[in-house]
Amino acid sequence: MAITPLNALRVSSHQIPAYKGIPNTSIQGKPLMIYHAVFPSASAPQIKAHLRAVGVVSPQWEYSMFAETHFHSTTHEVLSIASGSAKCCFGGEKNEGRLEPVLEKGDVVIVPAGVGHRLLEDYGGFQMVGSYPTGKSWDMCYGREGEEGKVRAIKDLGWFEKDPIYGDDGPSLKA
Repeated sequence: MAITPLNALRVSSHQIPAYKGIPNTSIQGKPLMIYHAVFPSASAPQIKAHLRAVGVVSPQWEYSMFAETHFHSTTHEVLSIASGSAKCCFGGEKNEGRLEPVLEKGDVVIVPAGVGHRLLEDYGGFQMVGSYPTGKSWDMCYGREGEEGKVRAIKDLGWFEKDPIYGDDGPSLKA
């Protein structure tokens, strides 16, 4: 399976300000990154095989994105779009600093712990491979009262030692 060569990869990086109980990128300062068209013709099984071969993250599910804004406090997340397209929201739908990209088959999103995300509109057949750093477990947070301790713990999470897609070299290592 071919992936887009690193020297031809288009990457979007976004700092998203905290909004109410959603910390977004405010704690670690690591940006949300979209790697555009990394896997232009790959199927979900091929994406999973590539991720396992790189060995940074472990694919854990294949699904759409939840329609309720949520974030993870225990781990960063790598979302690889396996089919379809959709408009998603990162940062909280009422946050003036939010990001609302249309994600398409082949895109990969590096979602730092604390960044709120949700599905806004599925344009047809939207499915992702959800992956997390090997050995990490994910939780579900919603920016609600009582989650403050989980939010504070984000500061102690390590970042990727290798890029989840490109290994020893890649955009996430320069974040």
